Amino acid sequence: MRGTATGVPRTPKGTRPSWVLIVPACLAAVLAVLPLVYLGVRALERGPGHAWSVVADDRTALLLARSLALTAVVVAGCLVLGVSLAWLTVRSALPGARMWSVLVTLPLAVPSYVAAFTWLSVAPSLAGFAGSALALTLVSFPYVLLPVAAALRGTDPAQEEVSRALGLGPVRTFVRVTLPQLRPAAAGGGLLVALYVLSDFGAVSLMRYDTFTRGIYTSYRASFDRTPAAALSAVLVLMTIALVAAETRTRGRAGHARTGTGTARPAVPAALGRLRLPALVWCGAVTAAAVAFPLATLGYWLAAGNSATWDPARLTDTALTTLGVAAAGAALTGLLALPVGVIAARHRGRTAQLLEQAAYAGHALPGITVALALVFLAVRYVNPIYQETPLLICAYAVLFLPVAVAATRAAVLQAPPVLEDVARSLGRSPLRVLREVTVPLAAPGVAAGAALTFVVCMKELPATLLLRPTGMDTLATRLWTETGTASYAAAAPYAAALILLAAIPSYLLGRSR
Repeated sequence: MRGTATGVPRTPKGTRPSWVLIVPACLAAVLAVLPLVYLGVRALERGPGHAWSVVADDRTALLLARSLALTAVVVAGCLVLGVSLAWLTVRSALPGARMWSVLVTLPLAVPSYVAAFTWLSVAPSLAGFAGSALALTLVSFPYVLLPVAAALRGTDPAQEEVSRALGLGPVRTFVRVTLPQLRPAAAGGGLLVALYVLSDFGAVSLMRYDTFTRGIYTSYRASFDRTPAAALSAVLVLMTIALVAAETRTRGRAGHARTGTGTARPAVPAALGRLRLPALVWCGAVTAAAVAFPLATLGYWLAAGNSATWDPARLTDTALTTLGVAAAGAALTGLLALPVGVIAARHRGRTAQLLEQAAYAGHALPGITVALALVFLAVRYVNPIYQETPLLICAYAVLFLPVAVAATRAAVLQAPPVLEDVARSLGRSPLRVLREVTVPLAAPGVAAGAALTFVVCMKELPATLLLRPTGMDTLATRLWTETGTASYAAAAPYAAALILLAAIPSYLLGRSR
């Protein structure tokens, strides 16, 4: 049988997922939609008319326009950066490609609020839309770069070679052959970027640019009436559903795994010729803006500080606490994402679509909304975990489940489904097929998703501020506290430690490429 990089269908539409997948996937979906319960109660507690008056207000329309404009610009920028850098580091003869593949992944380690702070401290005129778009683009483009790079490594280079043999140049081959194969990966990465921008609080707050998240936070702080904030959050949920549905249609239904041996050899790197120097300048400029500049700015503030701003014992304790809660959050999120990702990759139908969309529900909600929803539910129904670490871990799972689901789905799509069919034909139960075939084949992608989830859990700010146990600090909360009082020198050690710790999994993600 000839190998091909595309054309492997998912499980036929009439085949339902096993209960081994359905039960835990439903549990993940229930956890993800819990904030919606809170929104429903709060938004309608004063009647539908009052909620509609908030949604139909002119300020809501303004916030919607601002949020959508910022999202569109950041997604477009991330697609340009992510796709171009992925192709240069994976498929071209770029000098030092392996080094660049690591460097362009490191922006994952820079929180959006740190990037915003560093740019704002140097150029205050950037405050507003421009600064928000710049900071969010520079920290978000790896969400596109990583899945696109993985897709480039998994596609069959023979199709591109045939295109060139038929007389198409490198540019036309990329546009007509390579780019269509990258569409699912780019669409998935773009979706994550869009949801990240819609839910960001730190960067837009520092840049003083009003979006839905800042409007919701202001509403919570300004009044005891939670209805306006809940109504605004409900609009974000509807935007999330629309984005997920659009991304699902964009990526199509085709699989991306080979059914045979295919082309075992790697692709021949494309010669850059006269474009070598511009390619190096492009990679260097992006790395300088996204990594070197924030580090240099933090270095300045570290040098400007003194012994009074340093507390090594407190810094160490805070760093260990951050690592612990982030690891627990990544572990829970990965476990919940596995069945959802497998169902999304292997099955069609309304059930699979609903489970996947439910997993994305909490990601576009601001962290403060998710946190307050969980506080509301914990106080009323599970009081023992109120202001305890398990509640914070659940918030991480709600917020970042899409990150792990996207990675798991992509990894399972790359694994040939025929191997699972063979295992089932040999009498293996669904659980054994999942444990002995599906998970081992998808393990590298699942591990990459877990590492990415670990990074974003470390950087999460608003939910951590509200849900952390009394007396517990993370690097993000300490950084925010010091920055809020303009103690930039005192904040710098926590920012540097946060970037350093987050850079380790980011480096491993880039090195594994």
